[in-house]
Amino acid sequence: MLDVKLFQMHTFLPLPYEDALAPRLKRAHEKLQTGSGAGGAFTGWVHLPRDYDREEFARIQAAAARIRSDSKALVVIGIGGSYLGARGVIDCLCSPNYNLKRKDGPNIYFVGNGLSADALQEVLDLVEDVDFSVNVISKSGTTTEPAVAFRFFREALVARYGKEGARSRIYATTDRHKGALKSLADEEGWETFVVPDDVGGRYSVLTAVGLLPIAVAGVDIQALMDGAAGMMERCQDASFDCPAWRYAAIRYELYRSGRSVELLACYDPAFRFMLEWWKQLFGESEGKDDKGLFPASVEFTADLHSMGQYIQEGKRLMFETVVRLGASAHQLSVPVDEADGDGLNFLAGKTMDFIRDRAMEGTLLAHTEGGVPNIIVDAGGKTPADLGALIYFFEYACGLSGYLLDVNPFDQPGVEAYKKNMFALLGKPGYEDRKAQLEAKLSK
Repeated sequence: MLDVKLFQMHTFLPLPYEDALAPRLKRAHEKLQTGSGAGGAFTGWVHLPRDYDREEFARIQAAAARIRSDSKALVVIGIGGSYLGARGVIDCLCSPNYNLKRKDGPNIYFVGNGLSADALQEVLDLVEDVDFSVNVISKSGTTTEPAVAFRFFREALVARYGKEGARSRIYATTDRHKGALKSLADEEGWETFVVPDDVGGRYSVLTAVGLLPIAVAGVDIQALMDGAAGMMERCQDASFDCPAWRYAAIRYELYRSGRSVELLACYDPAFRFMLEWWKQLFGESEGKDDKGLFPASVEFTADLHSMGQYIQEGKRLMFETVVRLGASAHQLSVPVDEADGDGLNFLAGKTMDFIRDRAMEGTLLAHTEGGVPNIIVDAGGKTPADLGALIYFFEYACGLSGYLLDVNPFDQPGVEAYKKNMFALLGKPGYEDRKAQLEAKLSK
């Protein structure tokens, strides 16, 4: 069962804080539960594991089965919250090498999350000679990166199968009622799934946004939802027995004590895109009004040989949150070498998990003794249910954290600044005045 603690707590938080912070956490909790806080219209994810649309869930499972049977590749088109969660879950539960080691089902390619022509062409080449389907994910249908990518892959589908044949291979996850993609899907007759009105993109992995690609990868999405539902029940406890309360409280107190960066770490390389998902979740939710921790990530032990020096002896501006996933699926033991030329026979017979855990404990002691606080998030395991619980735990803690900072955890006004400049420089109608201003600045 998921648990949270601060290692050597009294070294870094010497004064009791739970009683003083409890009233504020309770108010934040009530805002999430009732949708009465800032951005409350986007708290549909809070009870989603209990209240999700069972009919749509069954359609997701049916569509995933159909894609697995008729396609050798699925191209998932989306950016930010429209792809990070799904990729994180697939990598974590299946493998970062899923496309190389899968035994059945299609390869899964993620595009529309950047503007590289080479990256786009590479995937177009990869699907050129195989049957493929497309899952385009966008609430509006006009976000530049996925909308541009979709044009290329829609054209490729029509060229391969004709307009009628392409119709059954396009799955649109979009707004329930409005928007460019919804209108196009209705006009063309594509199967559609819903981006709920009350769930923002970075909180949407447990909706059709994430569930369809995850199901295509063969993950048990019912177990994923059941794990999230179990954590939802735990998070309804308005006390420090709730692990999300403990995590939100500890990181808030460390922030108040002068820490400005949170490093999320894991000792499993399969967790890399879950780290990326977490960075968007907390970065977009907290980074407002000159407030918020800067969310960064490291992959241990690899980054101990690169970032480890700074963490150990650099500026004391950070703390680490270490996610422990539990036992590996494969238990490998170090073989004996009679010559012992590398001097490692003292490890012969030891499992890789044993070595990893000692490295983790050694790092924990070194970093805390070097002045870096460490929060431990023990996920309990690495099953779909465990990951569903972890996803909900982070989402709930993020909502609490935003309200502790007195910011709206569910908007992202700063994201629009670059878009307006990009639209102007690209010549989008209506941005003519801004274009002239920007080009003048660039020419200086």
